[in-house]
Amino acid sequence: MILLVGAVVLSSILISSGISSFLEWVIPSIKNIPGFIQLNFFSLLIAVIATIFLSKIFFDPIKELRGGMQKIADGRFETRLETHSSSEEIQELFAGFNMMAGELEATEILQTDFVSNVSHEFKTPINAIEGYTTLLQSTDNIDDIENEYIEKILFNTRRLSSLVSNILLLSKLENQSIQTGRVNFSLDEQIREGILALETAWEQKNIEFDVELDTVFYHGNKSIMHHVWSNLLSNAVKFSPQNGIIKMQLCQEDEKIVFSIENQGPALSEETLKHLFDKFYQADTSHKVEGNGLGLALVKRIISLENGEITASNTENGCRFTVVLMNNQ
Repeated sequence: MILLVGAVVLSSILISSGISSFLEWVIPSIKNIPGFIQLNFFSLLIAVIATIFLSKIFFDPIKELRGGMQKIADGRFETRLETHSSSEEIQELFAGFNMMAGELEATEILQTDFVSNVSHEFKTPINAIEGYTTLLQSTDNIDDIENEYIEKILFNTRRLSSLVSNILLLSKLENQSIQTGRVNFSLDEQIREGILALETAWEQKNIEFDVELDTVFYHGNKSIMHHVWSNLLSNAVKFSPQNGIIKMQLCQEDEKIVFSIENQGPALSEETLKHLFDKFYQADTSHKVEGNGLGLALVKRIISLENGEITASNTENGCRFTVVLMNNQ
C-alpha cells in the first residue's frame, strides 16, 4: 500500500512539474517528439509502474497462497504461510489459512493416532482367533463342511491380520521424516526372493515371467524395502489374466536405479491413475478383487522415505509401475 501511495505521489510530482520537462530529463532527445506521443509514453510508463506495484502488493501473496493450498491438497498439513504485506485483508487471509492448516493437522494427527491404537488393539484377538482356528483344523473328528468353514475363517482372519499390519506399518512410516537402519544389500536378490514368496499365487494362474535383473547393490532399509517388491509383485499377479506374462527389469543408470514391472491386466483410467497411491483407494469398487487399498500407499511412502519416485502408466497390453531410486552409497 505504501508503494502504491508512493507511485501516486510520484505521478503527481511529475504531472505538476510538467510532462515535457520530465521526459526531456529521461530522454534528452524527447523534445523533438510531438507532445501527444510524449503523453502516451508517459501514460504507459505510469501504467507499468502501477502494474509492478500492484503485482508486488496483491498478486504475489495470492500466488503464495495458491502454492500453500496445493501443499494442503497434497496432505502436507504442516504448511504455514507468512506475509509482510501491510494490507489488513491479506494479513487476515494468511492468518485464516494458517488456522485452517493447524486444524487439519490436528485432525490428521488425531485420526492417525486413533487408527494406530485401534489397529494395535485388534492385533491380539486376531492372532488368538487364527491360532485357535489352526488348532481346530489339525483335529481328526472334523467333516468336510466343518473343515471348509475353518478354512474360510483362517482365510478372512489372515486378510484382516494383513490389513492391521499394513495400517500399523503405514502409521509408523508416516510419522518418520527419514529412513533409518540403512545397509548395503543386493536389490536383485531381494526381488527374486519376492517372486519365490508368491510362487503359489502365480502358479495357480499359470503366469510366466520375463525377467531382466542386473546385479545391483543398494544402500537402504532392507527390511522395509521388501514390502515394495512384495506389493508390486502381488498386484501384478492379482490383475494378470490366466496364462499371462509379467515383465520385470532392474538396471542401474549412473547413480539412478530403475525398476519396472509390467503386467497384462486391464488399463487404468485417468481417475485411477490420479488416486492410485491414495490410502484405501480401490479402482474396483465392486471388491471382486481382493485388497484393502493400502498396498500402493505403503509402497509410495517407503519410496518417498528413500528419496525415490514411483509412477504408474498404461502400456499397449496392460499397465506398468516404475520405481526410480538414488544409489548414493
